[in-house]
Amino acid sequence: MTSVGSGGFRKRKHDYFPRGQKREEKENVTPSSALMTSFKSFQLELDTRHDKYERLVKLSRDITIESKRTIFLLHRFISAPNGEEILNESEVKLDAVRRKIKQVAQELIGEDVYQFHRAISPGLQEYVEAVSFQYFIKTRSLISVEEINKQLIFTAEDREETTNTTSSSHDKQPHTWSLKITPVDYLLGVADLTGELMRLCISSVGNGDIDTPFELSQFLRQIYDGFTFIGNTGPYEVSKKLYTLKQSLAKVENACYTLKVRGSEIPKHMLADVFSTKTELIDDDSLP
Repeated sequence: MTSVGSGGFRKRKHDYFPRGQKREEKENVTPSSALMTSFKSFQLELDTRHDKYERLVKLSRDITIESKRTIFLLHRFISAPNGEEILNESEVKLDAVRRKIKQVAQELIGEDVYQFHRAISPGLQEYVEAVSFQYFIKTRSLISVEEINKQLIFTAEDREETTNTTSSSHDKQPHTWSLKITPVDYLLGVADLTGELMRLCISSVGNGDIDTPFELSQFLRQIYDGFTFIGNTGPYEVSKKLYTLKQSLAKVENACYTLKVRGSEIPKHMLADVFSTKTELIDDDSLP
């Protein structure tokens, strides 16, 4: 039983111990003990891991920003007088993005990639979206994840001078870094691509291109059919993107319907305004 002290307050458990006992226990712990050494090593490991995670988050943001700029540039391909210049400029921007991805690959040398996956996943998804968008404009087809991963194999030369070396052939040693896009990041990037293709459809109609919307409609239908095969068996993020993909497909199909049925009635310079109004109505109807 706990005794009641003066004033009616119960004495706490630690009040029965002498006040100087804890101070003596702290003084008895030596910094060079095995326990303190172990915890210091744990602290150093955790701090190193947290610092690396923060560096990867910053690199992922840079990759996202540069990839978005590439996508904005590629949207000018339809209206630009010289499309090859746009494609060449986009390739330069994607090379700069790959240099950032190379830094990510260097940070992950000897590490488990999946421990840092949440830090780099948004940037990799945006990069997949930009690369697949450029690839579609060039070839009118979808780039595979294997082709993307082939572009993410980096080589460099280690020019560090080593002591006690007699032959110059060992002064430079080639090093290889690689970073593989996971299937989930690839699927999420392709799902985001459908929104850019929907915008490409509307802008192409505004420029008088009547064939591109029908081509995009067939292409988006194939992507949507592929995602429906995954269904609820895939990750939660993939099933969540399926709703947005369906919206983009509906907008493109509505544009094709308008072109097929009422294309001869509406002047070409007014088609873009009609489609933008209809897409706003589709968005309003989809809201709960």
